Amino acid sequence: MHFTCCFHHPNIPVSESTAKKQAMESGEPSKKSSFQLQNQPPPPPPSSSSPPRPFSIKSIIFVASIAAGIQFGWALQLSLLTPYVQLLGIPHKWASLIWLCGPISGMLVQPIVGYHSDRCTSRFGRRRPFIAAGAVLVATAVVLIGFAADLGYLFGDNLATETKPRAIVVFVIGFWILDVANNMLQGPCRALLADISGNSQKKTRTANAFFSFFMAVGNVLGFASGSYTRLHNIFPFTTTKACDVYCANLKSCFFFSILLLLTLTTIALTYVHEKPWSPEPGNAGNLGGCEIEDEEAAAAETAPVPFFGEIFGALKDLKRPMWILLAVTCLNWIAWFPFLLFDTDWMGREVYGGDSQGNILVLKLYNNGVHAGALGLMLNSVVLGFTSLGVELLARGVGGVNRLWGIVNFLLAVCLAMTVLVTKLAESSRRFITVDGVTVPLPPPAGVKAGALSLFAVLGVPLAITYSIPFAMASIFSSSSGAGQGLSLGVLNLAIVIPQILVSLGSGPFDAIFGGGNLPAFVLGAIAAAASGTFALTLLPSLPPDVPAAKTVTAGFH
Repeated sequence: MHFTCCFHHPNIPVSESTAKKQAMESGEPSKKSSFQLQNQPPPPPPSSSSPPRPFSIKSIIFVASIAAGIQFGWALQLSLLTPYVQLLGIPHKWASLIWLCGPISGMLVQPIVGYHSDRCTSRFGRRRPFIAAGAVLVATAVVLIGFAADLGYLFGDNLATETKPRAIVVFVIGFWILDVANNMLQGPCRALLADISGNSQKKTRTANAFFSFFMAVGNVLGFASGSYTRLHNIFPFTTTKACDVYCANLKSCFFFSILLLLTLTTIALTYVHEKPWSPEPGNAGNLGGCEIEDEEAAAAETAPVPFFGEIFGALKDLKRPMWILLAVTCLNWIAWFPFLLFDTDWMGREVYGGDSQGNILVLKLYNNGVHAGALGLMLNSVVLGFTSLGVELLARGVGGVNRLWGIVNFLLAVCLAMTVLVTKLAESSRRFITVDGVTVPLPPPAGVKAGALSLFAVLGVPLAITYSIPFAMASIFSSSSGAGQGLSLGVLNLAIVIPQILVSLGSGPFDAIFGGGNLPAFVLGAIAAAASGTFALTLLPSLPPDVPAAKTVTAGFH
């Protein structure tokens, strides 16, 4: 398939009327696709009294910092909610349905929120109302989850029974609201970062790198809070008849999560202002007192399209660069999800030789492995944070962001393949003791544990790229083609959540075909990572050049 990238010369602006005239002369109707919104005519040159166009880096940092509050909650889910689910007595078959909430809500919520945030005419701006609503919903959901046992007892649960149905209902409602709210937050946050970055690719990449960095900060805070077992002493009222010390500690962690998220969101939304948007031609956005051109100003003469017609139209009208980006992203997340879902289980089962269903000694060994995996996740988050700050430097060093993404995907493939080597070394060096007539494995040697933890740490490098580069490229490609940022990022999210659903539903049967364990899914992930890296290096186009400050109507990708 032949690919060409067409741009008008930056010094020769093409007016909207000229573009329409050319379309009429060619016999083609002057019609925007459902993925595109009308571009603005060139704004008048700024006067000497006009504020400077470049945005302060503070605006980007304040908006990106919201990711720390979001990720704090996600890290708490990963580290604390599974034991809490067992405390409430949720059956295993229900638990799998609960954890599917994340990808399902992401598949629906982010495109819907992105679509409506592109067209929001609120006096508070397009993105800020959705961010504020998402933060309030997160706080509400966290309260429901933390107080599920208390509310269940209040509504009639018997504390003597293993299963507490009313508490489970409250928990499930809160959990689904939490995932929906998190998706309401992430999409508009990234879209707002793209808005305030304007037409500068460097700022767009930097903004997404900061978002990735603050995700790492949230991970570190969440894992650290989850590992500290005395936070409930700060809030003595959290320990109740229905809620033991572990449950009270979970409540306390969630209180800190709410406080952090609401504080960061309030600071960001207070400092960064959006000018109210309307679909009138020539409208411009204003954030933080600096005029920026609103790339996604909708055509006033275009009739409204229902959301699902818009989303299907968006997929139909995607240009080749976005399709390749979606393919690379999809393969990338097929590689990531087996490890992200089963990393601590791999440490407890394959590396330490424990079993979550075994006797008390084997179960203790498994839990020790899970705790070691949690330490690995902490190391991963630290490396993720530092790498996020150096993404721009790394991209310059290797010759472009697409080349950087391809290289780190091969690094991901090598690390996933190395899990096989670490597992075989752990099995070959396994030692056993006999306790009361029961043979129990001993923990692995220090060298095996160090090797496993090193894999966790090194994987922080490709994870930093995965959290930043694809979103930056989606924003830049959509800006070049005149597409709405919110809907573009929502479509990109489809390439993330669909692999997650496939991996969640298919990894168990796939592993069973090869005798169980986590290694088959990890090997499949390594193959997907290598394919993703190959496509990124050979098919993913380089980014178009930065658009100059005076906006011009440019041709899209063909």
